Amino acid sequence: MENLLSGYRRFRHTVWPGRRERFEALAQRGQKPETLIIACSDSRVDPAMVFDVGPGEIFIVRNVANLVPPFEKDTAFHGTSAAIEFAVRVLEVRNVIVMGHAMCGGINALLHPASAERLDFMSSWVEIAAEARDRVLACEPVEEKQQQMCEYEAIKLSLRNLMTFPWLAKRVEDGRLNLHGASFDIRSGTLSLLNAKGEFEAA
Repeated sequence: MENLLSGYRRFRHTVWPGRRERFEALAQRGQKPETLIIACSDSRVDPAMVFDVGPGEIFIVRNVANLVPPFEKDTAFHGTSAAIEFAVRVLEVRNVIVMGHAMCGGINALLHPASAERLDFMSSWVEIAAEARDRVLACEPVEEKQQQMCEYEAIKLSLRNLMTFPWLAKRVEDGRLNLHGASFDIRSGTLSLLNAKGEFEAA
């Protein structure tokens, strides 16, 4: 905790003075980010750092393995869906990026279910991407390729799940909203984007 407080003190003395007007403007006028990023909770992947953006520029939703569940209108808790709804229907973002990353622990748990069996919530959460796992394993790739292939397929699945939200799909169809897939390699610092062919290529 002391490390965090030391960081806060540095922020107050070195960062805050130069950013004060920006924060005051955001407080007065509210936020109006153009992009929603759905990213993994992994501490090694910070979307704001990767895209070099400041306060108020992107709206970020983070969860294990950057997964988007399909649209379900019931009384269960839907934290990710609520954040997506707020970004799309209230903030009216113009872009949604599903951003995965290399060496994702959530995807590893999806591929190796036994590793998460003792946990209360992990197993059922990553099963959102069961279709992605099954698609990869059906290709019978060598084991060292399974992880990256499944990371990519989970991003594509989340993009498809986004289109099950009716108010989001309508905005995509009429051109008000664009969907993007991205993957960040923490080993090389390389960002890859999903192209029209369904392949990931370096940005």
